[in-house]
Amino acid sequence: MQTRRQFLKKASITAASLSAISMLTSGCQEYLANNSSKRKPNIVYILADDLGYGDVSSFNENGKINTENIDSIAKAGMAFTDAHSGSGVCTPTRYGVITGRYAWRTHLKRGVLGGWSKPLIKPDRMTVASMLKENGYNTGCIGKWHLGWQWHLKNKDANTDDWMMDAKNVDFSKPITNGPRTRGFDYHFGIAGSLDMTPYVYVENGMPTAVPDRIIDGSDGQRFWRKGAISPDFQIDDVLPKITEKAVGFIERQSKDKPFFLYFPLTAPHVPLVPTEEFKGKSGLNAWGDFVLQVDWTVGQILKTLKQNGFDKNTLVILTSDNGPTPKADFKTLEKKGHDPSGIFRGAKADVYEGGHRIPFIAKWPGKIKPGSTSDETICLTDLMATAADIANYKLPDNAGEDSVSILPVLLGEKHSKPLREATVHHSMNGSFSIRKGNWKLLLCPGSGGWSKPRPGKDSMKGLPPIQLYDLEKDIKETNNLQDKYPEKVKELTALLQSYVDAGRSTPGTKQKNTGKTPIMKKKNTRK
Repeated sequence: MQTRRQFLKKASITAASLSAISMLTSGCQEYLANNSSKRKPNIVYILADDLGYGDVSSFNENGKINTENIDSIAKAGMAFTDAHSGSGVCTPTRYGVITGRYAWRTHLKRGVLGGWSKPLIKPDRMTVASMLKENGYNTGCIGKWHLGWQWHLKNKDANTDDWMMDAKNVDFSKPITNGPRTRGFDYHFGIAGSLDMTPYVYVENGMPTAVPDRIIDGSDGQRFWRKGAISPDFQIDDVLPKITEKAVGFIERQSKDKPFFLYFPLTAPHVPLVPTEEFKGKSGLNAWGDFVLQVDWTVGQILKTLKQNGFDKNTLVILTSDNGPTPKADFKTLEKKGHDPSGIFRGAKADVYEGGHRIPFIAKWPGKIKPGSTSDETICLTDLMATAADIANYKLPDNAGEDSVSILPVLLGEKHSKPLREATVHHSMNGSFSIRKGNWKLLLCPGSGGWSKPRPGKDSMKGLPPIQLYDLEKDIKETNNLQDKYPEKVKELTALLQSYVDAGRSTPGTKQKNTGKTPIMKKKNTRK
């Protein structure tokens, strides 16, 4: 494998002439032909929560956390230096992973859902799980859903606020509806939202596993969680080990006669930072470093289980993150100890800057992906849908995966003269847009669009232009705004983004509809 210094250099994107999505290469077509009648590969998709690009040691030569299990995937497979989440925050990214569609096309134009939220994925929308299930896969979802479902309400006219619902109005002895089991998953175990969101209740195959019997007070700092109802079988510090145990069990129950898809969205290292005793102090940094090491342990448990059950040779394993690292990691303390969770990039979780959405992405697939390889291909987490469809040798209909591009040719190491994606759209916590094409990145906001300075609504934007343009090949840290020097590039990228919005898709196909209006620039995005 390349040295980490060589690996990091690939983060500076090579400028290239871009066009529409390239056709599959002959090698990829050969794969599809040869595998049409063979047993399809298993797919295990591990989505960490807030894991930064710089938190993975194979991506950060200056990092202070040794993620040996995650690194083992890179050694056995391919690491992508230019991978992006669909948003700087979790719910929109998760929607994109599962549907292959940018979440800003729905009613969710900014922010995230709460633990009480109604389902974001419409019942008639194809998901990766429903598509793979239709193509013979056994499908499982274990961990953090955060895409909404419907709790059984006693009084449907009472307050049903996404964040502040009265738990007394919920009948936890009754099944939820419109959850993962109705969106293509044969098996589900997990929680409604993030680990800091109420209610603190496990749901398995549509049923809460226990009825809440008390209210716990909220907590602050790195152990932050909200006050709310909790079940007797739910311990906040034990959630990561619990979902790891469930994921291991799911793999152990699988048959070699039928392929399986495991979507494993972790609850960590998102706050509350609650590493178990075994990991406390292990990183020598702080609770964030310790919790990252526990995430690495979880990854190791999955890899070990695949091998012990004879699945490792025919399984595509992907490890990635839903967005950049949270400021709750305590960046100041980590910086003093020489560790930057965002690596070399500006910004962090919630931002439209690179640190908000450039994430680690590693894949291994024995016999298909070259060990120790890297790719600087620009990819997005919405690309799972088209990639999985290619693996299953299935043609997506026009109303599915509208923003998804298959990365199978890259995984198979096939040469291609043009980038797979024409451009990639980024989105921030407050709903600010950015679009990236080649080495050029246009941000349609004056600041971060998230929690880093300049923060919308918090910091002064006086004197800042309303848009930003960066040449990432020369300025990967996004420090030199070139919007006044390249007005034609600004015009070109703005028009391209608008065309993606208007078409209801960013891939070839018939026009689709978005929900509601989607202005690409905010009317008020500054504070004087």
